[in-house]
Amino acid sequence: MLKKKAMGIIFANMHDNAVSEMTQKRSMASLPFGGRYRMIDFYLSGLTDAGISQIAVITKSNYQSLMDHIESGRSWDLARRKGITILPPYAYTNADSNSAYHGRIAALFGIMDYLEHATAETVVMMDADHVCTLDIEDMIEKHYNNNADVSIACTDPDYDPDNLKNCVSLKEDDTGRVIDIMINRCSEGYSQSINVFVIERKLLLSLIADAMAHMNVIFERDILLANIESLRIQAYHHKGYVKRITSLKTYFEANMDLIDPATVDALFLPRPIYTKVHDSPPTRYGLSCSVSNSVVADGCTVEGTVENSVLFRGVEIEEGAVVRNCILMQDTKVMSGVVLENVIADKSVVFTANQYMKSTENYPLYVKKRTIV
Repeated sequence: MLKKKAMGIIFANMHDNAVSEMTQKRSMASLPFGGRYRMIDFYLSGLTDAGISQIAVITKSNYQSLMDHIESGRSWDLARRKGITILPPYAYTNADSNSAYHGRIAALFGIMDYLEHATAETVVMMDADHVCTLDIEDMIEKHYNNNADVSIACTDPDYDPDNLKNCVSLKEDDTGRVIDIMINRCSEGYSQSINVFVIERKLLLSLIADAMAHMNVIFERDILLANIESLRIQAYHHKGYVKRITSLKTYFEANMDLIDPATVDALFLPRPIYTKVHDSPPTRYGLSCSVSNSVVADGCTVEGTVENSVLFRGVEIEEGAVVRNCILMQDTKVMSGVVLENVIADKSVVFTANQYMKSTENYPLYVKKRTIV
């Protein structure tokens, strides 16, 4: 019964600036991850696992690859009436300006008509910037049981300076009610938001209309914090694996974490993560190759040495090439004599013979899509 009352909203571009090198031609939601997935897969899979079949994806820019990935939504069993809806970017006009929206409040204001005609009672909003497997059904159930106006998914704090960029921290009382919210800072006794919210649809419509009338722009500050006394805001604690993508460094770390079987179990055993299906052949390993402690997707050809790395579909490693601590995205080719270490290569990069590229784990070297090195 609870499942039928909820709908999902995913903000595809909310944190594009966090990894601007990788989002020049894609959104954060369509950022490749873990050899075969996109960031949005964790959120679409979580919603459908909770029985939510009405999902809207709010886009702003560079959303062609996202549309190609989602297609009809069939991979998540969403190819149906009121399944998945891509809401394209819009511009709003007033006496002084004509520009695309900025921020969550303006993005929601732009889809007010869509929200007003929705039949769901509850809205689950999410940003697609965390790698985690959140139990959406349990979060909604606790939202109802706590008689909450708003529920916010959160996790234990991470004081890494990269993780504090644009972070939202929550302080609770003994009942789990949020009594303080901080932006871009985290202190002892606070949890950190995962940027997943549950709120009643009619309340959301009212809050957004009021915020836009007062020219407010930041959802957490201008709506939640401003109304913290009058709204019952509850924290929902996620205890599993969580990694927030805030930079190339954290993106690199999140992918490298998959080399640890414990991380794989934490992400993929609680519930399945679905993605777009590619009919690729099995990976072919040459007689002289050496592969250790790595994640290798299907469709690869490995003739050289691969250590502590993540290879996406269709990667080719020629004999005599050495790849260490690297993330090589789809259809990247590494020719003979190449040595790569701590490198992130986007799609269809070609490393010509006898190249040497090395960086550090804290500052991985990024190579743009379709670059020939």
